[in-house]
Amino acid sequence: MKNKNTVYLTQEGLDNLKKELDDLINVKRPENVQAIKEARALGDLSENAEYDAARNEQAVIEARIKQLEKMLENVSIISDVSTDSVSIGNTVTIKYVDDDEEDEYKIVGSQEADPFESRISNESPIAQALFGHKVGDIVTVESPNGSYQVEITAIQ
Repeated sequence: MKNKNTVYLTQEGLDNLKKELDDLINVKRPENVQAIKEARALGDLSENAEYDAARNEQAVIEARIKQLEKMLENVSIISDVSTDSVSIGNTVTIKYVDDDEEDEYKIVGSQEADPFESRISNESPIAQALFGHKVGDIVTVESPNGSYQVEITAIQ
């Protein structure tokens, strides 16, 4: 893996971040500048709630722009994923050894993780335990709730 600042994204995730950044720079920032101007025109800034709200929103917008720009500087696109062993970008089917229940997870970078969509972060305990293993391997996952074992039944 690369340095700690590397942000792993699928092409779709990269496109979404670029779209969000473009929206912040070309839509939200100008709207906010206008809101600040209008609030300033209302007079006394010391007791002007609209001005305070607009300035707070400006701070949020600028912080997110900086965050996105930093992420985009350190992006690594997940592509050409091998299915020989588990790595970032794979969809992995696992069977819990204790109860024969099966789950399928796509391993993505932390920015795209969404447990409700079965997209888990490459930094999660289960992904870390699965990395480098092959179909048929039984792996011990160390979690905050204790350890458990899973069998890898498929890698896509």
